[in-house]
Amino acid sequence: MAKVFIYPTTSLILSDLVARYGHTPLSSAIAIRERVQTAGLESVPLQITPEEPKKGLKWAAVEVPSGVRGRMALYGPMIESCEAAIIINDADLAFGCMGCARTNELIKFLIRQKEVPKIDLNYPKNEEDGVKFVAAIKRFLKGLEGAK
Repeated sequence: MAKVFIYPTTSLILSDLVARYGHTPLSSAIAIRERVQTAGLESVPLQITPEEPKKGLKWAAVEVPSGVRGRMALYGPMIESCEAAIIINDADLAFGCMGCARTNELIKFLIRQKEVPKIDLNYPKNEEDGVKFVAAIKRFLKGLEGAK
């Protein structure tokens, strides 16, 4: 089964859909849990160590705000390890707020540049679109099974 990067990475709905079809969701909840459960984490409310912004330099220049670099220290490794991706555009805040427009632009750029199977959808605006939305994601995830 594939490691699927989901965007927005805070979306529990996408995480659940990916897991239901036997794939591994790559989301911020999982990455943050690993950091919080790691001994020696000094800044639990911030969920990063002082080293995280330095690690983020691999994906974002030094001139970029440290918050972007810190977030990229979290998301960058997931993007590198993903084997597929789901990108949802114009998502409702309740669907998964990411909190940083510049990081969001960088994440979507890196995912779109990566040569992996991906689906890029707009967030549904009504029930009919919602049914089509879930069906498209289901087809995509089932198609990944045959790609392996």
